[in-house]
Amino acid sequence: MNDAKSGSAGAESTVLKDRVQEVLDLIRPAVQSDGGDLELVDIDAEGNVLIRFHGACVGCPSSAITLQAGIERNLKQLVPGVTAVKAVN
Repeated sequence: MNDAKSGSAGAESTVLKDRVQEVLDLIRPAVQSDGGDLELVDIDAEGNVLIRFHGACVGCPSSAITLQAGIERNLKQLVPGVTAVKAVN
């Protein structure tokens, strides 16, 4: 009986991930122009988007600013349900 609920939640999760990925794909060229890249790792139940930096972004002091001022701001504005963005290793 819970199949309909879990199926609906799964579909919502897929739509959320797809929308987050679309926004990250819009941001990606700016990150790549500085020699880095980013990867969507997961989105948890609370709406926290987990991303992994690659290339020049790894260890870069500006990556925290990019994360908060660029990536998180855009995702919160453009994707309902996103509450925060966190970098993971």
